[in-house]
Amino acid sequence: MNVLKESNFSFKGQMSLYHGKVRDVFAFEDGLLMIASDRISAFDVILPEAIPCKGQVLNQIAEKFLKATSDIVPNWLLATPDPNASYGIKCVTFPVEMVVRGYLAGHAWREYKSGKRVVCGVSLPDGLKENDKLPSPILTPTTKAHQGHDEDISREEILSKGIVAEEKYVQLEKYSLALFQRGTEIAATQGLILVDTKYEFGENKDIIYLIDEIHTPDSSRYFYNDIYLENQAKDLPQKQLSKEFVREWLIANGFQGKEGQKVPEMTPEKCKEISVRYIELFEKVTGEKFVPANNIDIYKRIEENVNRFLKNRN
Repeated sequence: MNVLKESNFSFKGQMSLYHGKVRDVFAFEDGLLMIASDRISAFDVILPEAIPCKGQVLNQIAEKFLKATSDIVPNWLLATPDPNASYGIKCVTFPVEMVVRGYLAGHAWREYKSGKRVVCGVSLPDGLKENDKLPSPILTPTTKAHQGHDEDISREEILSKGIVAEEKYVQLEKYSLALFQRGTEIAATQGLILVDTKYEFGENKDIIYLIDEIHTPDSSRYFYNDIYLENQAKDLPQKQLSKEFVREWLIANGFQGKEGQKVPEMTPEKCKEISVRYIELFEKVTGEKFVPANNIDIYKRIEENVNRFLKNRN
């Protein structure tokens, strides 16, 4: 199956092209086109092999949850001209990512395990173990780096450095917690626990919009509800629907994105395994059957669909 590793299209009216870790962003005078590639990143490093169907999974989950949360906060999405592509409102991005955590997992657990009891300015109690539910969801924002690693940052630092004005940051906090609550409710209907996630926001004409993706396996972590309590009681690992299994595989093979480390070989079998896990998450979190798009010539398909959309839009 063909994969979309990098999109270097040249569309009519296109003003610029930016390659993110996973998405390629095409700017037009009155909007943005985001194409979700099949690239995969971990520890802020783009891994050498692409994952079949990954971009479609991300794009279609994001579309579903943007629509399901539009009553909480306006979002950037206007249309999805292709299974891998979304078109929407062009915004000035706030330079922070709003990470909401309901459980002690992933990066927060690694920090806690190392002895830290304050994460992004938030104090955590002693005596917690991996994957424990937190007393209430917490916000642990990060800086948004165009290159290199995103860095943890506290609310106090964001405000004192003027990274985001206080009035707007307070609104970002409210939106983030409300979105997490909605995501938690939707996940519960599918027998899942929304463990943690990140949200990004932008601004257009003084209106704050939710942008990028939401509640996807790249931005979120899910546990299975039916075995959560039993696994915690027995100190067993939680079965996850997230990208964490990729990080764990990399860590086990000596890679955490640090200088001098080498990404382990990504065999066709490993790429297929990762693809299957992404599709499993799509079906489990949406309750819908995943239908792969025609990927015989994925580049031609996207180009034709986007050109048709742009022509009809004008």
